[in-house]
Amino acid sequence: MVEKPWGRDDIPREYGDFEGRRIGEIWFAHPDGDAAPLMVKFLFTSERLSIQVHPDDPAAKAAGLARGKDECWLVLAADSDARLGVGLTDDADRDALRAAALDGSIVDRVDWRAAAKDDFVYNPAGTIHAIGGGLTIVEVQQNVDRTYRLYDYGRPRALHLDEGLAIARLTPTADPRDRHVDPTRATKLVSGPFFHVLHLTGPVDPAMTGGIAAELTFVPLSAGCFAAGETVALGEAVLLDDPSLISIERGGRALLCWPA
Repeated sequence: MVEKPWGRDDIPREYGDFEGRRIGEIWFAHPDGDAAPLMVKFLFTSERLSIQVHPDDPAAKAAGLARGKDECWLVLAADSDARLGVGLTDDADRDALRAAALDGSIVDRVDWRAAAKDDFVYNPAGTIHAIGGGLTIVEVQQNVDRTYRLYDYGRPRALHLDEGLAIARLTPTADPRDRHVDPTRATKLVSGPFFHVLHLTGPVDPAMTGGIAAELTFVPLSAGCFAAGETVALGEAVLLDDPSLISIERGGRALLCWPA
């Protein structure tokens, strides 16, 4: 459980009892630590996060990291004015974007999209992005702790303009995986190149999960989710290697994730 200044102290009790702490993120730490290829998080936002960018695999490895950081978001709850910033509104050059980061006008260069419950967004490495306030999100990402902040609304944290602008895509972004997810329908949301994400609904269709040979992360999004006969609650996650161990009651839903 990670406390953040932009976190929330009113997280629904279904996720756990946080005793009034201002929680921004729940991380599911893998037993393999940094060697694990995937990280899953829940995020709870009361205000905008920094405008930032993540390195791709070549840039990450050049910096001594194991991998880059593609990520994706599924919105679980959203205030009526919630926004996600993904890419830029128009093409930019690095000098102009540096000036915009320094004077704050970069906020207006980001493509802020209305965000609603069950929106799914894939955020490729190199995309300038930001998560707005009033959101509850489940995030699946390549497991690397490297973020380059370009603008942070005056918060007293370091920026990384040289590193971030060197790897940033200076164009609008539209990913074909972006969609609105039907909460009653099982759907393959991501099919590589770095990880896979299934949206599962109950009862689980064996045709959706059969033949997967990988370490799986099972992340309930509702009540009624089970692994090996044990209840797995919202706000929890389970590692397993046999998808037949998963069951979901009718009306329930979960994510199933594994590395490519």
